This record gives sequence, C-alpha cells and structure tokens, in this order.
Amino acid sequence: MKFAQFLLKNGSAAGIPKLVERFAKFSPSPLSMKQFIDFGSANACEKTSFVFLRQELPVRFANIMKEIDYLPDKLLSTPSLKLLLSWYSQSLMDLVEFLEEDPYDKDVLKNFTNLLITIRSRHNNVMPTMAQGVLEYKDAFGVDPVTNQNVQYFLDRFYMSRISTRMLMNQHTLIFDGSNQAHPKHIGSVDPSCDVIEVIHDAYETSKLLCEQFYLTSPDMEITQVNAKQPGKPLDIVYVPSHLYHMLFELFKNAMRATVETHESSPVLPPIKVRVSLGSEDLTIKMSDRGGGVPLRKIERLFSYMYTTAPSPVHMDNSRNAPLAGFGYGLPISRLYARYFQGDLKLYSMEGYGTSAVIYLKALSSSSVERLPVFNKSVLRHYQASTEADDWCLPSKEPKKLGK
Repeated sequence: MKFAQFLLKNGSAAGIPKLVERFAKFSPSPLSMKQFIDFGSANACEKTSFVFLRQELPVRFANIMKEIDYLPDKLLSTPSLKLLLSWYSQSLMDLVEFLEEDPYDKDVLKNFTNLLITIRSRHNNVMPTMAQGVLEYKDAFGVDPVTNQNVQYFLDRFYMSRISTRMLMNQHTLIFDGSNQAHPKHIGSVDPSCDVIEVIHDAYETSKLLCEQFYLTSPDMEITQVNAKQPGKPLDIVYVPSHLYHMLFELFKNAMRATVETHESSPVLPPIKVRVSLGSEDLTIKMSDRGGGVPLRKIERLFSYMYTTAPSPVHMDNSRNAPLAGFGYGLPISRLYARYFQGDLKLYSMEGYGTSAVIYLKALSSSSVERLPVFNKSVLRHYQASTEADDWCLPSKEPKKLGK
C-alpha cells in the first residue's frame, strides 16, 4: 500500500496527500551558519521567524514525504512505518493551520512556539522507529542489491531532512521561549565561537568512562593542533557543538573498542592520536587508532543502514543514550551531521594496523550552508535504478585450477 493510499484510508488524514503535493512543489530554502548567527544575534524577530517557518517546515516535511512512496510496499506496511507516517501527517496538518494566522498577534506566536515544542517531542523517536521498520523488513524479506541501494539513498535523505527540521525548530524555540539559559553565549544551538578542542575533550571523557565501565581500561588520547589561519589563536569556528560532539563521541567509541580488543593481551594500550588543523577553508579533525583496522572491502559497508552487524537493540530510554544506540547507525548518522553544513566524514584504514577517521568542517560560517534533499525528477531516476550487468569483470569466488 502506497503512502497516499494509506493516508486516504485514515479519515482524519484524508487531506494530507493534497497538502503534500502542494508543498512539495516548492524547494526548501537552505540557510547558512552566518544567517543563523545574524538572525539570532542582530535582529531576533519572532514574527519574521514565524512567517518563515510556517512555510518552510511544511515544505521540508512534504519534500521528504513524497519520497516515502518510493520505498518497498512491504516496508511501508510495517507497524513502525505506519506509526511514523502518522506523526509526519499530524505535524504537517498542525503547521498548515498557522498559514493564515496574524503574525502580529502575540498569542499566535506563543501558540506556534508551543506547537514546535510539541512536534519536536512527537518526532523524538523518528530515527529508532524508522530503523526498527527497516529491521522488521530485513528480517522478514531479506535484502537484494536494488532495495539496499534505494533504502540507503532514501535514509540518507530522510535523516538529513530530520536533522534540518530539528535544527530550525530548536533555533526558534531556544531563542524565543527563553530555554537557552544554560548556554547564554549560544545563539539557539549555534556557538559563535565553538571551542573544538574542548568538544574533543568532552567526547573523549564520556567515551573513556563507557570504555572503562565495559573493559576496565581505556586508551589515552594525544592531541596535536595547528591554527594555520591565525597562528597562536585558539581553534574555534561557528558551529553546533552538539553535532560535533555526536560525531566525535561515535568515533571515539569505535576507536576505543577496536584498540582495547586488538591489544587485550598487551600491558599498555597505544593512544588514540587526534590532530586538528584550521585552514582558510576547512577545519579538519583526524582521529587515528591502532585498533587493527578493517579491510577496504568493508569500509563503505560501515556506512550502510542495511548491512549493520550490530545486535538487534533492546527497548531503552533513548533520552540518555546516543541516538540509535544498538542499530549500528552511529557512523552513517555522524557522516550526515558532518555533511549537513557542507563538510564530510571519511574513514581510511590499514588492515592489520589501525584506522584514521577524518572530519571535515567548513571554517567560514558563510560557507556552512545547509545541505537539504529536494524532491524532483532526478530523485525518481535513483529509485528507478535496476541491477544491470557490471561492465567490469567480477572476480570469481574460487580461483580457477589451471593446468588440469
């Protein structure tokens, strides 16, 4: 059953397909980190934010909801996907109710801020719910190459869309409902001078605590830093500290586990080496471990949502755990956080020795622009891809016995 058919069967959501069609005709409007900063610090006007978000959020929701139709029918019919679709439909309907409201009415502005808090709470478990749906589908029907390719393409776009809508909702609520008192220098969730070394230390210490609880030991960390842009000055950029922390925490966990398990019989663990460099365009963080590495063949699989080797997660209170703990989604989601503001996350491994993970971030706030999925004809070509014969010879499973 396709998404539109599913919605039409639910009387309360009968108008949703039309709303999705209406708003998916528009492309999302990406914001730069500089715009987030300038808006929040210089002219933090709640009315302007309201007028922008009441149109922009439905556009972002509708663009990704259009793509849901291209998922396999059997995945759409899982209980997890049905629940998730009901959340998106309800949120879209709630937002559309504000399209004709008066932006000069203080009660309207207050109600809109409260709605964003409600939507954010409603969507708290979107990631694990989608992951659970994929798990249910995979367990029941297995995975073929075309489905794997389509689901990978969709989930990268779906989770990126979610990162972006939460960013917008967080900015508005943190700036206008006075709930940002813990970080008075932040503009919403953005730190105008994010101390990269401090975030690295925070992520390391939390990972170290977890590692020691589990293995009773943990590797040390060595940091080297270079500020080629302003020698002698601290390494700071305009960034969202929680996004950077999430990436680093995931990489430290992986590096620590690999290091401890590879050197379990050694009296001393080799340290995790972190090098940070700020240039005119990029801020680069390289984390290198001596955890034995992985073969080249498996590198891209580490970023796959369908090929995770993680054990099935047990139900847990997600508020105190890293997002998607137990689904094996840590690396792909971390890469999305890096790419969200035009950066990237790459892995380089030497099997038998260790792995280096590199985070690339934009050094300039004007270059840090949201990377957003948009629904158009190019998208359809991705979902219509089929498996064709490879135009390179594939190695046989068993070497041929020559000379017989």
